[in-house]
Amino acid sequence: MAVFVNRRTVLAAGAGAAAGLALPAITANADTRPTGKVRFILNAVTLDGGEQVTSVTLETSRIGPIDPASLTTGTFSVRAKATSPIDTDGQAVGYDLDRPVTAARLDRHGNVVLSLSHGEGQPGGGTLGYIGSKGRNVRLDLAYTITQNAPIALRRGAPVTISRFSQGELVNPEVDAFSHHVSGSGMKYRLYSPGPSARRGRRPLIVWLHGGGEGASLPDDYYDNETTLRANRGALGFATDEAQRIFDGAHVVAPQSTSAWMQDGPRFAPLIHEIIREVVRKRSVDPRRIYVVGCSNGGYMALKMTTVYPAVFAASVPICGVVAPRQAGGPPLIPDAELTGISTPTWLVTSRDDTTIDPQANTVHAHDLIPGSLMTLYDNVVWNGYQFPGHWSWIYVARNDPSIRGTRVWQWMAHQRR
Repeated sequence: MAVFVNRRTVLAAGAGAAAGLALPAITANADTRPTGKVRFILNAVTLDGGEQVTSVTLETSRIGPIDPASLTTGTFSVRAKATSPIDTDGQAVGYDLDRPVTAARLDRHGNVVLSLSHGEGQPGGGTLGYIGSKGRNVRLDLAYTITQNAPIALRRGAPVTISRFSQGELVNPEVDAFSHHVSGSGMKYRLYSPGPSARRGRRPLIVWLHGGGEGASLPDDYYDNETTLRANRGALGFATDEAQRIFDGAHVVAPQSTSAWMQDGPRFAPLIHEIIREVVRKRSVDPRRIYVVGCSNGGYMALKMTTVYPAVFAASVPICGVVAPRQAGGPPLIPDAELTGISTPTWLVTSRDDTTIDPQANTVHAHDLIPGSLMTLYDNVVWNGYQFPGHWSWIYVARNDPSIRGTRVWQWMAHQRR
């Protein structure tokens, strides 16, 4: 049996880069064959708590047919380093640690796929970092190091060792299905449109308004059009096969604020409306079926949009939104007179253990005033056995969990017409 004499580590460049660091040749015995550079990609999934890198694909198909029996969880090691792209004001953001390999297999192309330990609340896999002083999520610069610990056996020929690894792009199929756009006023947004298999004709439009952490950080010139889809499953949920069946194929648009919606809702409302008009014009949208959904900052903005544009939306789902004064003694963000004047069918969602936005002073108060509104009030936020912060009740809407008298929130939305 061949013995792997020396192992080799190459540190790749940051996320999205395709550069590698050349190191001295591998030392191996005569029974092994060194091979050249192998590129790898990072495979990510947006979990309820945010996007994580869940596996790494080594593009080894060009080497030759690999014997899968030679692959074990110890054949390769993976280390991940993540750093913030902007100043963090001294806050520790990012990580530098080993990512345990939980499985090694071949995909249908003959590439080696290394599954990585991941899960809600597990450190080291996240692609985003939260900078508390700025109140913003940022997309971290990722640098992954692949170490080969043992040769790979081929079905024909000598076992091989890889001379060099080169990091490629971050791939998240759900996120990548949303195209990038910029409105005439300069507001960025992401857009999902039904595929060619969807029934022809005018489609519904779902407007997702993100929370405060996903806006821009303008003092740092950070405005990425990315965190809106990577921080949670809010917009992504409406692009799933389940949601698309319920809505009979729907466009999903996710504008990104240039700061935070609550900072200047009256100014942002026409900018969002401009994006809606643009999508309606270009994507064959049914104007009777436009729905607005938002969480936290976006929950406020979803309500605000229905006060400014009472004839546009067929339904509104504000999640843990803000209507009360931001400071004691200050004016309410949405006055009672505006709440009582809302005519858009509204289903509000929050959790009793929300310590960020008082549910009684905001969601419950709004429900008491908005004519005919519905409300789902959870005790806490738990999904798949994991308890999230009480503020994160948008997880339930992204999973179509809220239900009243047997009707779930997505089905309720889909039946509303303006």
